[in-house]
Amino acid sequence: MRTLEEIINDIQQLEQELLQELHRKQEEYSYIIEGKRIRFAEETRNYHKTLAKTLTAYFADAQPLHILTAPFIYLCILPALAMDVVVSIYQAICFRVYGIPRVRRDDYIVIDRESLEYLNAIEKLNCVYCGYFNRLVAYVQEITARTEQYWCPIKHARKLKAIHSRYHKFIEYGDSENYQNRLDELRGDFDDLRRES
Repeated sequence: MRTLEEIINDIQQLEQELLQELHRKQEEYSYIIEGKRIRFAEETRNYHKTLAKTLTAYFADAQPLHILTAPFIYLCILPALAMDVVVSIYQAICFRVYGIPRVRRDDYIVIDRESLEYLNAIEKLNCVYCGYFNRLVAYVQEITARTEQYWCPIKHARKLKAIHSRYHKFIEYGDSENYQNRLDELRGDFDDLRRES
């Protein structure tokens, strides 16, 4: 029977293969990445522009309930921005004290869909918002995963829907001896992250 560590390693390898395949799509869809900018071939850009819906057509096709609920969606930006600021300050101070490698915000917060010419202004705004919010959650999850590894690296007894990047290092639920003996070791076990930097 395979160990949890082996299964997690396989999942991480498959995630890397998935990312590589996604990067191969660059060639298929005629774009290149230069730093943080994405550039499409001129012919592709021109074609994309012909596909963008006008704002008049966009609102004419919109369901009334979608328009009425939009303010509730966008209201969430306030706590999201607050969380972004607070968590970034938290890790800037506390991770230095604890000796935990900091999470690079740019590795998680990626906003690039505004380069798509087949989106109108509203669609671009929606994409920027959703991209920011979802990537912010991933950024915060990585910060909290590293924090949990430092302060409470114990697996849960109940089945989890998803696990974070550090969970495989945690001690089994109920393994009191290992917890007492390995806590200090786990608090410093971030060598894999230091190698990535």
